[in-house]
Amino acid sequence: GLSVSPTTSGRAFERAAAGQPRAMAPSYVLSIDQGTTSSRALLFDKEGQPVAREQLDLQQHYPQPGWAEHDPTEILDAVVKCCLGAMSKGKASTADIAAIGITNQRETTVAWDRETGEPFHKAIVWLDLRTSETVAKLCKGAGGKDRFRKQTGLPVSTYFSAVKIKWLLDNVPEVGKAAEDGRCMFGTVESWLIYNLTGGKDGGIHITDISNASRYMLMNLKTLEWDEAICKTLGIPVKCLPKIVSNSEVYGKVKGFGILDGISIAGALGDQHAALLGQGCLEIGSSKNTYGTGCFMLLNTGLEAVPSHNGLLTTIGYKLGSEAKTHFALEGSVACAGRTVQWLKDNLGLIKDFSEVESLASSVEDTGGVTLVPAFSGLFAPYWREDARAVVVGMTLYTRKEHICRAALESVAFGTVDVMQAMKADTGLRLGSMHVDGGMTGNSFLMQLSADLLGVDVLRAKMPEATVLGAALAAGLAVGFYEKVEDIKEMLRKAGGHESFPSRLRAGERAKHHARWKDAIERSFNLEKWGSKQEKQEEVTLRKPKFGKVASITPAQKGLNLLLKVVKMPEVNGESLHDVIAGDATGIVTLRLQPDQFLPCEVGKRIRIQNGKVAMVKGRVTVMVDKWGKVSQEDESAEPFEVKTDNDVSAVEYELS
Repeated sequence: GLSVSPTTSGRAFERAAAGQPRAMAPSYVLSIDQGTTSSRALLFDKEGQPVAREQLDLQQHYPQPGWAEHDPTEILDAVVKCCLGAMSKGKASTADIAAIGITNQRETTVAWDRETGEPFHKAIVWLDLRTSETVAKLCKGAGGKDRFRKQTGLPVSTYFSAVKIKWLLDNVPEVGKAAEDGRCMFGTVESWLIYNLTGGKDGGIHITDISNASRYMLMNLKTLEWDEAICKTLGIPVKCLPKIVSNSEVYGKVKGFGILDGISIAGALGDQHAALLGQGCLEIGSSKNTYGTGCFMLLNTGLEAVPSHNGLLTTIGYKLGSEAKTHFALEGSVACAGRTVQWLKDNLGLIKDFSEVESLASSVEDTGGVTLVPAFSGLFAPYWREDARAVVVGMTLYTRKEHICRAALESVAFGTVDVMQAMKADTGLRLGSMHVDGGMTGNSFLMQLSADLLGVDVLRAKMPEATVLGAALAAGLAVGFYEKVEDIKEMLRKAGGHESFPSRLRAGERAKHHARWKDAIERSFNLEKWGSKQEKQEEVTLRKPKFGKVASITPAQKGLNLLLKVVKMPEVNGESLHDVIAGDATGIVTLRLQPDQFLPCEVGKRIRIQNGKVAMVKGRVTVMVDKWGKVSQEDESAEPFEVKTDNDVSAVEYELS
């Protein structure tokens, strides 16, 4: 536990002597989970059990084919709301919280201004592909794809933070200038959160934990510090990078966030490292697989950083204290798991709800010869092929959506098989079972399918929150709320232990299925070249518009081109859309815009709407802009006009400021 200073003890004695109530010992650790598709916060009690949770979805931004972004400000706002929501549900006060732990989507990169605390650009998400050309150029150097692997344990890939930082430096002038001036700060999501939660521009701490640092492709696994030679090669100033710290120590206290103020932030791990800890994989050879947006399998290799010769990543497991020993791991990452099911739902419309995929997949005996390779963002471990693209092969007129749904779940299991085989080859270990966690583990059909194709027992924890529990454990250990790391075993036992899915397929059948998968994998290679022409076609500029008048807007119109002046903004509704009121000399109308479309809007400024469409929202005419349209600020040299505010075609009640 923590030692108590004589001064503190004296004050407690004085309160007791005066008949005042003693301060109660904290009851919970508050654990933040900032993921790719949502932000969450959970309260864990002294026995490591969750007692309250809050979750908010995170908007995804896809500005170009292959690009993926998040709004850093939205991430921070959602995390704070989740923390307050979880505390409210758990009826917890500031004094009830022993510490805050953070776990996060890794590699996703933010650049912000040291002086203002504001981000220069949206966060570039881990699966973003804009850095493909950067990677191709780096791979032409000595050593090719593995030129930094000896130092960092990682191949050169679009996946890691270093190439995203290089892209920002090379392509966003504000970032390059700020880096020259010493104003630019880079970091992954936990770094951005800790900086803001500890004061932001007013003394915020710029750090990254060792597990997240190991995913930059800049940290030397021997020294556990930034490798200055690699930073120099990539043109990344070391002074712009955060300080590397352990996963479990008091980093600082929350400042400027109401009832969160004064709570110590004492633990941080990348999501997959937190899950390794939260699954109790403390022994050499123990492994876990997290089924989330992607699929991530980690194998504990103890105090030795094992180099991979089979396409895996040598990475950090965890380091629980500034003076503690560092535990290492081998990792295999599959880019698309849950994201594949989301594609079936959102892009193809084959299912209306995520739960539907299990019933459809299990309603057929097999895939009918169909194999789906979900290389939407290229292929990660063990192939590392940025040029790969998704393929569905083997379809006939017999193929139905049930077969495609089953093939989608099979693809998740097959990706795990590839990674496990590489782990066996690298370590010589026979993996007898695998611990699993993550949102997709609720799909029992997928769990059984995984066990059958892997040839090992799959152990699903009854505690579904392994990732956030790992972060809670790290934070709790740092402040003495939890005593020792081995307590995780008892926490999992109290949560109900594990449910086992035994493997039922014979080795020969497994090999036959895997051969079909390997054949399809090879068909996905080198398809990027065909996609690039299509991507260029989609960037064709819109024709010069002929502007319509607001007074002529009617329901069900499409292809609207309007020149408007912004009158009032914004009203943010629950769908994360912004209601902006704008008009011309004939009247005013409500625009319902996405956050990125909203950026050019400013009261008194003229904007150009291209390819707008009318939507009836609660019986009111509203103009929206689809993905083929555009909102831009109009040149002020254009002919001026006054807005006719007494003709509201949307019939929106509002007050002019």
